[in-house]
Amino acid sequence: MKAYTPLLTGTVTKYVFVESPEMTPSDLAIRAYEISQGVMIKETCFGLQVTGREEDVNRIIDSLRALDPTHIFVKDRGFPPGDPRRCRANLGGARPGYFGHEFEMGLVRFISRGLSALPSRRPDDMPRPPVPEKRERLDAARLKEIIGSQES
Repeated sequence: MKAYTPLLTGTVTKYVFVESPEMTPSDLAIRAYEISQGVMIKETCFGLQVTGREEDVNRIIDSLRALDPTHIFVKDRGFPPGDPRRCRANLGGARPGYFGHEFEMGLVRFISRGLSALPSRRPDDMPRPPVPEKRERLDAARLKEIIGSQES
């Protein structure tokens, strides 16, 4: 099979999922269109598909997530749009991966609830995990001595 060269070489595609009581995929799409500046935005049943240069896509996604950070989720797309290895035009039926999105959308409401329950803090203020205490290494001679005493 000949290697596939995507039409949109040098671009990334990310999915933006919205599970919000305040915002619909259409609301999110309108905001994305306002700030897209040449990035391809596609509205979907679960949110958006955003394709463009990585820095542009990230800028748009950062802006969108700021609208409702506990209810908007982002995921990388594994294959570029139109890739013949995954395109439903070549395979028929629902796009491979759609059922995974459907399953994930059933879970994000629980993640949203957990995020909403957290005290609002900036990431810099989050407590750091404890640093394990540094223990002295066991000397090889001492290890042999321990093993020798166990054998007798």
